Amino acid sequence: MKRIFDFLISFILLVIISPVLVIIGVLIKYNLGSPILFKQTRPGLDGRPFTLYKFRSMNNQNDKHGRPLPDHLRLTRFGNALRKLSLDELPQLVNVVKGDLSLVGPRPLLMEYLPLYNDDQAKRHDVRPGITGWAQVNGRNEISWEEKFKLDVWYVNHQSFFLDVKILLLTIVKVVRSEGVNSGTNETMLPFRGSDNREREGQG
Repeated sequence: MKRIFDFLISFILLVIISPVLVIIGVLIKYNLGSPILFKQTRPGLDGRPFTLYKFRSMNNQNDKHGRPLPDHLRLTRFGNALRKLSLDELPQLVNVVKGDLSLVGPRPLLMEYLPLYNDDQAKRHDVRPGITGWAQVNGRNEISWEEKFKLDVWYVNHQSFFLDVKILLLTIVKVVRSEGVNSGTNETMLPFRGSDNREREGQG
């Protein structure tokens, strides 16, 4: 039932907002250049890799050694606006239609994080990841990784159709209010290094 709901809603939304997607693509091309889409391999259900689609929100500026500048230096005012309105997430509706994502579920993170999870945190991959989730409507980037993973696992253990509807409605409210987008003074979350690693570093 959830998969049918995800497919129908995402397909209908893609049809309705297709003109908006074209306009955003043109604006990205004008403001940031090519490519328009950001593609990255992420872990899906059971940790299986898939290609995630997002609208690009950063420029291609490199340092003198040819390496990309830190995220907060490459995130322009235009890109920041895309993120605050969550417009950069819209191409993920294609991922939902394909079956890579669900509308609601733990956010797909980086492949390199998989070996860093403890047994409890790894349960977030027991379900299909989502465009939005319980952690996103309860702090998003304003909470720690550990808090975020606890919320993800709570969702895995309590998921239901009505909970998904509640999360989708709360997401709309969060996006309208631009709540929880940034983490402190950073434009993006700091990398996850593993809960155990943090504890050892604190004791060192």
